[in-house]
Amino acid sequence: MTQPIPFQSIPFQNVARLPMPGDNVAIVTRKVPAGTVIEYNGQSLTLDYTVLEGHRFAIAPIAPGEHLLSWELPFGIATQGIAPGQYVHNEEMLEALGGRSISFALPTTPNFKDFVPPYVLDEANFQPAEGLPAYAHERAFWGYPRAGGRGVGTRNTIILLGTSSRTGGFVKQLEARLAGVANAWPNIDGIVAVAHTEGGHDDPHNTEFVLRTLAGFVVHPNAGAVLCVDYGVEPVTNALLQEYLADNDYPLDAVPHEFLTLTDGFQTSLDRAEGIVRDWLEDVNATSRDLTPLSELKLALQCGGSDAFSGVSGNPLIGWVAREVVRYGGGANLAETDELIGAEPYVLQKVKNVETARHFLDLIARFQERVGWHGHTAEGNPSGGNKFRGLYNIVLKSIGAARKKDPETRLDGVLEYGERMAEGGYFFMDSPGNDLESIAGQVASGCNAIFFVTGNGSITNFPFVPTIKVVTTTQRYQLLSRDMDVNAGRYLDGTPMDELGAETLDLTVRVASGERTVGEKAGHSQVQLWRDWRQTEPGHVEEISRMPQPKGLSLPLLPNLQSPIPNLQYPAFPKAAGSTSGPSAERIALILPTSLCSGQIAKMAAAQFNSKGLGKEAGISRFVALAHTEGCGSSGGGTGDPYVRSLVGYLRHPAAAHVLLLEHGCEKTHNDYFRHELAERGIDLSRYGWASIQSDGGIDAVLEKVEKWFVEQFAGEKAPAPITAGVENVRIALLNSGELSDVAAIQLGRLAAGIVAGGGGVVVPENSGLLSSPAFLAETIGPGPHLPTLAYGQALADAGDTTGFHVMETPTSHWAETLTGLGGTGVEAVLAYVGGHPVEGHPLVPVLQVTGEESVEQRYSADMDAVLGDDPAGWAQEMADLLAATLGRSHKPKAAQVGNIDFQFTRGLLGVSM
Repeated sequence: MTQPIPFQSIPFQNVARLPMPGDNVAIVTRKVPAGTVIEYNGQSLTLDYTVLEGHRFAIAPIAPGEHLLSWELPFGIATQGIAPGQYVHNEEMLEALGGRSISFALPTTPNFKDFVPPYVLDEANFQPAEGLPAYAHERAFWGYPRAGGRGVGTRNTIILLGTSSRTGGFVKQLEARLAGVANAWPNIDGIVAVAHTEGGHDDPHNTEFVLRTLAGFVVHPNAGAVLCVDYGVEPVTNALLQEYLADNDYPLDAVPHEFLTLTDGFQTSLDRAEGIVRDWLEDVNATSRDLTPLSELKLALQCGGSDAFSGVSGNPLIGWVAREVVRYGGGANLAETDELIGAEPYVLQKVKNVETARHFLDLIARFQERVGWHGHTAEGNPSGGNKFRGLYNIVLKSIGAARKKDPETRLDGVLEYGERMAEGGYFFMDSPGNDLESIAGQVASGCNAIFFVTGNGSITNFPFVPTIKVVTTTQRYQLLSRDMDVNAGRYLDGTPMDELGAETLDLTVRVASGERTVGEKAGHSQVQLWRDWRQTEPGHVEEISRMPQPKGLSLPLLPNLQSPIPNLQYPAFPKAAGSTSGPSAERIALILPTSLCSGQIAKMAAAQFNSKGLGKEAGISRFVALAHTEGCGSSGGGTGDPYVRSLVGYLRHPAAAHVLLLEHGCEKTHNDYFRHELAERGIDLSRYGWASIQSDGGIDAVLEKVEKWFVEQFAGEKAPAPITAGVENVRIALLNSGELSDVAAIQLGRLAAGIVAGGGGVVVPENSGLLSSPAFLAETIGPGPHLPTLAYGQALADAGDTTGFHVMETPTSHWAETLTGLGGTGVEAVLAYVGGHPVEGHPLVPVLQVTGEESVEQRYSADMDAVLGDDPAGWAQEMADLLAATLGRSHKPKAAQVGNIDFQFTRGLLGVSM
């Protein structure tokens, strides 16, 4: 019988690191197989299980009830005796690994439980800390000096700001119109859109945060000029923003600016906005870089896609740089409130005064309280990717995140979200752990450079502030070298921190002086403000959780209705093999990002493939990417996860002929997560493609892989011969925006009733004015109230009835969130009656805008797909004809023609940023 070959012993330093000498667990620097013998301090430690890179094993005996220590701080309590060499693992980490494709044995039960050490500020014995000694010599960078106390810019950018979510599509199209214009002006670094998800829905609770953030953007030192755009009717408007700027002494007069309210058609308004920007070019270009002291530099310190080495290499490195910048008189901004829970002893070991310490702890308590209103705990912050890469719980994540503050650095002050940094020093700013939301607040506070540390390889960039990306290990840097600026893994490989820090400080000065970062060269960015939350007090979680769940059964029409079945025929594609839906109106190649972090790369892929004309021979009309803000940095909740449910709905959409899921790699909802979700629903996984930005080697490599997968799907595939579809095949959504007259409501009701009577399906969102209109209800389902028949984003294919009249639940009034949920149901067109300003469309589902209102016709007729005729009796058939033309692909909706589209999943009643 062949004997197994014994493992050779390996020196500890070859495979593991100990963050601090007093720790009783070590971190492995690469995957180490079970049975490996590690030589440590004269001991031979044998690993009982395979330990993944970034995970921990004991180096000393840990008795039941004793603390597990990393960075000499407790993060867990042993639930059984743990011997040296044993893999340490909690329940959450085992659960996270269980959802991954793992080829080796895992422990079956945890050997420690989480421990969040309570922290009590000892005010009686508090000792104020001395600040860092300032350097006697100056250091400088080449920046853009600004008047009015705005500071010094590291970039000179014209900002196109959507004041609310409703004008996001407008500023993005304006940016596209002006693409390349800045290249002709040597002192203008770009003309960029800032679109976001907030300020456009009723009854927001985050208005103060939104206004403070937008105000900070407007006067930011990197702003050469700012155009703010609204419709004038949103909850957050230009007028409200102007008032906030004035009331809070923001130096608005020191910034070239214009507040533009859209009162004309989309294209006419674009012409006007373009003229405003072009008139600025010469003046903005007249500002040139000048040599300015490093005291004008303010660093945003961020980490995302963190791993076990973030706190060993990457975060200490940017903490070193921040320390030096502070000594030169500059500023640094630490954020992500929930990612410092458990690290309070470290953060507060050096503080300017007791008031600052107290304020820091108050903000942590306030954050925990808000999260608790939604039925969550901040301890749920770590993502599946964090756990997969060794951050088992919030304490380990927090201890590592806190290392962005160097041990020598004093905490000088505490800021509210987006509050301006008035002076140099090291500050903490309240924010969620969501990277994009946190960065927006730091930029609003005046940070003119961003450090972003990532263990997994996050590719986040901001539109008008340069982001220096720091990766924690050499192995990950080699995989993603074209997407990262700094390899902090060199510290693990033996480079002294002082040497690496000095190099990174030099790079920071060069970037501040105009050298472009890797992210700026890549040309993609995202903005997200601290998203709204629905609960404002405790006590509602159980009530919401007990709300009845939609049963999927359509609502019956009133008996004896006289609505005629509309003449509605159009060419369609036959039902695909294995599909649960009928004929499809379009054949689309869909790229679905599994989280916010992969959204911009998905959009890049779709744009590239559309420009190449891929799939045309297979009958593919276009590639679509559904970029969004979810999948990480939040806790969804309540009656199921609306994001997951909706995304699965899109995977099954009738128009989606070929679908690929694109993960970033470290999110909560990664590819393996959705493999599990689809398998649970009995859906054939072989229908889908899968790609990973991190695991497949970065942006260029993953784009190549995604293109190859689609080309393979199209190989030998011919466009199906069209068939004639009728009203029985129609699945549409109806809703309204703005004023709704009884005349319009009656005709919309007759259209809906006629489609349903003909065997088709109609979905109306719960928040639509149609369902509160007696005139509409009298033509369809009768007086209410009517409970939803579909959950938000629930696919009709999963419902009891795929036809008939359905009501979809809508937790908010947010227009884009409503459209996104409707798309998840599988409708193939949305018809919106417009009684106010034009509305955004949807990237996948055609959204038609019709009106019979004279006021809308006078202002916005160019944006309407139909201005209905003088005789309302013919409106139902007019709308049916428009639907037939759209479903038959002979009419492209106006919103899609001009690019006024948006896409945003809801977080429901219990979702909250974390």
